[in-house]
Order: sequence, then C-alpha cells, then structure tokens
Amino acid sequence: MLEELKISNVLFLDIETAPLVYKYADLDDNKKKLWDVKFRYQQAESPETLYKKAGIYAEFAKVVCISVGFFHSETFRVKSFTGKDEKQLLYDFSALLNEHYYSKKHLLCAHNGKEFDFPFLCRRMLINGLKLPKALNITGKKPWEVNHLDTMDLWKFGDYKNYTSLNLLATIFNIPTPKDDIDGSDVARVYWEENDILRITTYCQKDVITVAQLLLRFKGEPLIEEKNIVYT
Repeated sequence: MLEELKISNVLFLDIETAPLVYKYADLDDNKKKLWDVKFRYQQAESPETLYKKAGIYAEFAKVVCISVGFFHSETFRVKSFTGKDEKQLLYDFSALLNEHYYSKKHLLCAHNGKEFDFPFLCRRMLINGLKLPKALNITGKKPWEVNHLDTMDLWKFGDYKNYTSLNLLATIFNIPTPKDDIDGSDVARVYWEENDILRITTYCQKDVITVAQLLLRFKGEPLIEEKNIVYT
C-alpha cells in the first residue's frame, strides 16, 4: 500500500488540547459529579490528581491548536489553526478539509490519530454545533473505506497490544525529535498559566513535520530537508 501511496494526496495533522477549566476545583458541581462517575473505579487517586488527564477527554477539554502539513512540489507546507475560539478554529479547519481533502484519493494522517486526533476532532465539532466534514465522517463506512492513516497503527503490524510514541519512533529512525521544548503533558500548564499559544503551536507543528518524516521513512524515501519546510 505505502509503495503506491501518492504522498501529495496526504494531509498530515496533529492537535493539541487543554482542559475546559484548569483545575478540578474550577468545575461546576454537576461537572464534578459527572467526572467522579466517569472515574469511579479509580478511587485510589484523588479527583484532583485524576483531573490532570482531563485534556484527553473531549467531554472535558477543547482543541487549542490544529497543525497540518502537506507536500507541494519540492516543499512541505505547514499551517496552523489556533487560538482560544475553539469553534472558529474547528470551522476553519473543517473548511480546509471540505475544500481540498474531500475525495477518495485524499487521506488524513496522524500518529495515534485513530485513537485520539480524529475522534477528538469529531466530538468537539459536534459539541460546537458544526457539521462533520466528509474526510472525518466515517459513520457507516467499512474499514477499507476510511481514508485515515495512522503511523502508530502502521508500526504495529497487527500487534494490537503495542503502543509506541512518536518520540521513540523519531529517535530510532534518526528523525529530529519534536520533544525539545514541551510535551503533551505541559500543554495545559502552558495554555492556562503562561497563556502562550505560540509555544503550543510551535510544538504542534514539530509533531506534524515528524509524522510526515516518519511516513517517508516507512516508504523508504529521504527525509524533508529543513530548507524545504515552508510555514504559511
């Protein structure tokens, strides 16, 4: 499959998310009860400690950055949708998909995208009252009709118990690591305490570039040179 893949038809993406409120204490009473019910079987940890995971749950978190990348001629172009207005950035991202990535030949690619990025985006779009773009709406589709690539899934080779981080794969394939500043566990703090969207965006863009580099490695092709990466 990868040998036949036309890489210019692939949109690489990564998302960063942050809790809707920073701390468990900031939740209203109803949300606290619902959070407690969700994690009622993990009572060994306090609600405050468990809430540190809130950023990965679409019911309690929001998208603060979507970075995408695509190959165009000799360049790899990177663009980001970011800011505190989640509905607007989701709308703008959806418009990109509807305009440029809507046909059977187009694919979306992310690392652990099938478990996280793609479903999280769908859930937050629906919560914000947005219609799902064709590229993300997989309802009723057969597995082979879903044009989603997942570099972690490709690395599993059918081994469903295996989880491998993007950072580890970047290291073993000699790809410059994206984790040279912050990582996913820092995003909530940087968003809520430092109010530094630019720093989060930079981190997100590095992940997108790394996913593209990884797919090139899987295809046995040379990496993108830094001079050929264009930020738009």
